[in-house]
Amino acid sequence: MSYRCCATCGRNFPKHSYSNNQWRKGVGASRCHACVESGSGGVYNYNGGGGGHQGSSNRAAQTARRNDATRATFTNHALTHPFAEGGFRWVAKGTYTEGARAGEACVCKWFKSGHVVEVSFFAEDIKAMDKAHELVREWNSRRMIDKIIKVNIPEVWTFNNLPFRQDFSCKKVLQEPFISNYQKFNSNTGWADNDTPWPRVMQALSHFSYHVSSGQFVLCDLQGGVYSNAVVLTDPVILSRSKMYGVTDLGPQGISSFFSNHVCNEFCSAGWSRPADQRCYFRPQAGTSMVRAGGGTNANQYAPTHQNRIQVGYSGLGVGYVDESDEDY
Repeated sequence: MSYRCCATCGRNFPKHSYSNNQWRKGVGASRCHACVESGSGGVYNYNGGGGGHQGSSNRAAQTARRNDATRATFTNHALTHPFAEGGFRWVAKGTYTEGARAGEACVCKWFKSGHVVEVSFFAEDIKAMDKAHELVREWNSRRMIDKIIKVNIPEVWTFNNLPFRQDFSCKKVLQEPFISNYQKFNSNTGWADNDTPWPRVMQALSHFSYHVSSGQFVLCDLQGGVYSNAVVLTDPVILSRSKMYGVTDLGPQGISSFFSNHVCNEFCSAGWSRPADQRCYFRPQAGTSMVRAGGGTNANQYAPTHQNRIQVGYSGLGVGYVDESDEDY
């Protein structure tokens, strides 16, 4: 891989940290992505881990992207035919009907049978999201880049008692706002997409999370949507020294595996710490890996005659359903 020192910041970066135009300018004249955009209102204004900028607290406050709603509806078709899936969950798209986000798209997520015990995994999911939010808030407050990184904050919502749809009657789901322009940036086994600037920002965020937590955590398995003014993340994984964040927390070996494949880029700071053990314990793969009960990891009938729109909301609300034709399907 070819490397070159940036003419502005003086740091040594691989070729993919430069645009084709900048690379063609040659040694001594090429400027990395971060330096080209710096001060021009661009997406990737690298700040070297600074801080103390005016408005930092406001940036941190914008980190959380919440439901801001109390009810939502999902068609039977959406629930029977989820539009997306992960390694362990199904995802259905619906619409908020009450609250500040009324009329906006949302998703509910539920676990595939046989993978996890839902009650405990919901708690672990929320716990991991809280830690992810804390780490991303810190990143935003230090103005590492010009744009905000947001985190979808899920809540546990419960479907109403639905006699005609027993598989979802009183079922608990994770509810959060819908994300468009979805892409995966890295995984919890060390895999990463380093081809374009935003994925490299995410690699830097993962590295930053280790440094700022004094080596206790790595925020990874980063995925979400790229918008004009922000990136919105969902379903991240926290790797911890004590394996306290559920079945996707691969522990110290996961942390080592991340760094075995991580090459610092133009959005990392030269002073950020790395672990002493940087060996690879897991085969890097794009999918999310889960610890099996016995150790190791995974290398990682309802047919309505017409569509019913089913409502879901906070547990305890008297939520029913609206029987209406849905022409979208």
